[in-house]
Amino acid sequence: QLQLVESGGALVQPGGTLRLSCVVSGFRLDGYPIGWFRQAPGKEREGVACISRSGGSKNYAGSVKGRFTISRDDAKNTVYLEMDNLKPEDTAVYYCAFDPDSESYYYVCNEWKFRSWGQGTQVTVSS
Repeated sequence: QLQLVESGGALVQPGGTLRLSCVVSGFRLDGYPIGWFRQAPGKEREGVACISRSGGSKNYAGSVKGRFTISRDDAKNTVYLEMDNLKPEDTAVYYCAFDPDSESYYYVCNEWKFRSWGQGTQVTVSS
């Protein structure tokens, strides 16, 4: 059974750093692009970062470019999101997500088309 489990969320001060992890079980992740999206209360879901199956291509939302870094370790079936210089507007629940039926980087990472995601992890940036 496919399962995605995010972790690493916390309360952090502005300018701080967090590293989120997402472990995928019940499905071999290699060969599939995967990403992160976030959702803040009262706001629409926002694609944040996405990585190709090889790891050679990455797409970032303009609001996080230069501050967030996505990476993957297929041997561990895990994807990471390193978040630096965090701002209060980064406060949200963060989800890792992908489409088990699509290997298309353009579809998943440019169009932000996700079909499976985990329960999310809360990131709060506040002084």
